[in-house]
Amino acid sequence: MTTFDLSPLFRTSVGFDRLASLLNSAHRVEQAGGYPPYNIVSAGENEYRITMAVAGFAENELKITTELNQLTVTGEKSEDETAGAEKFLYRGIATRSFERRFNLADHVRVTGARLDNGLLHIDLERELPEVMRPRTIEIDSGKALLEGESASGQSAEETEIKAA
Repeated sequence: MTTFDLSPLFRTSVGFDRLASLLNSAHRVEQAGGYPPYNIVSAGENEYRITMAVAGFAENELKITTELNQLTVTGEKSEDETAGAEKFLYRGIATRSFERRFNLADHVRVTGARLDNGLLHIDLERELPEVMRPRTIEIDSGKALLEGESASGQSAEETEIKAA
């Protein structure tokens, strides 16, 4: 396995502490084996949607939680439902329990979720705080006024002498 030395990056950057853990998690093989399958779609400039195929799961068997920039979707089937009186000759619809985790960027929050025809749709939105939004800074064409200096660059005493 290849490891990366990110120390040069951290010498010149502030606030990218999670970058190393994200890179390490990208190299790990998923233990869930791709179940359940999912799509991630950009629905707008700051809107995203995760769609998961959760056929066979009811709303009360699914749980969505967010904690510290991580979204966790859990599906739990009770043993009684899966072990009914029926004898399966072939079982192609998976009904095993699962847990799927997604790392969320800063300021991304879940705005809603709905279950529709076996697909779980989770809507996300990035909300940048006012301080992080782009803003235009006006440039003042005059020099900055120091204490006791007029706009022409002369001291207050020199201005009084010329006025007299």
